[in-house]
Amino acid sequence: MSALTPYLARWSLMCTLLLILAGCASPQLDTSGGSKGLSMERALILSEARGSLGTPYRFGGNDPRGLDCSGLVQMAYSRAGISVPRSSREQYHQLPAIDQPRPGDLLFFATGKGSEVSHVGIFAGNDVMIHAPGRGRQVTTTSLTLDYWQERFVGAAAAAP
Repeated sequence: MSALTPYLARWSLMCTLLLILAGCASPQLDTSGGSKGLSMERALILSEARGSLGTPYRFGGNDPRGLDCSGLVQMAYSRAGISVPRSSREQYHQLPAIDQPRPGDLLFFATGKGSEVSHVGIFAGNDVMIHAPGRGRQVTTTSLTLDYWQERFVGAAAAAP
């Protein structure tokens, strides 16, 4: 009997158990794009955005060291293989407008003086958006039911399938 026999037996047993348990795994992520399912791209966008929570705001930032609002969008979308313009204003004017946002879509706001787009966030579903709010803050979630966002909403766009 070789010294490896007990290890090979354990390895074989573990592989068998893993195969049995794989049959009990939860259902696959629905990527059909149906009303409840998310495309793989949308799931990646949301995962990247959620993974950025707590990242410090940095004007012009578009990497994990610091992000501004459109940099967060650009980074999250690029990780999903989707190229988007750099600024919130360009994103608003160049991406396809939609009436009903789905998780992963972009929401645009006029937070400065006037009615021009100056802020963007990623819709996370359930009246929540992920965004980089500004200097001295961090990437966070916020409720879209707040009057502040309701009064400043300009539109939504979808760049992900």
